[in-house]
Amino acid sequence: MHPEPQAFAQFRSALRALFFPVAGTVALVAFLLSAIGARAEVNRVTFPTNLDRLVHYTTVKRGEVTEHLLTSQEAIDAIKLGKLIPSGTHVVLVDYRDNKVFRYFVMEKKDGWGAEFAPARRTGDWQFQHFKADKTVNLSENSARCQSCHQGREDDQHLYTLGDMKRFK
Repeated sequence: MHPEPQAFAQFRSALRALFFPVAGTVALVAFLLSAIGARAEVNRVTFPTNLDRLVHYTTVKRGEVTEHLLTSQEAIDAIKLGKLIPSGTHVVLVDYRDNKVFRYFVMEKKDGWGAEFAPARRTGDWQFQHFKADKTVNLSENSARCQSCHQGREDDQHLYTLGDMKRFK
């Protein structure tokens, strides 16, 4: 092994001294930007006051998670008649873990709500919100993820369970 020339050793030392603080700063800025970009937002969605009157129209199991989906009878009737889901409708996914409510995902539709978002984020007039088991808004989960998935369901009124509503008796 050859000894490093003095100039190269000094250059390498200076490069390290510059690289690590810059890399650390870049990593911190990237982390902060991702945290800001992924921040949950409060929107107009309300937790339905009539939860006990909503219809349980299907259940989805995902491993240890059981999801019960609920909506109004009016929404189900509209779907069966080939109509649009009416303004004011809630669709609620109740997420159960260990036989207890873990959280709620709520979709709510109101006329004109889609205009509040850039076209790339619109899902008709639906907005989405996460709620904790105690029914308070959960801002640790980002509803923009819900919008991005449901955008591709435009032909099914932005719902993954439209067929379940059609088949519900």
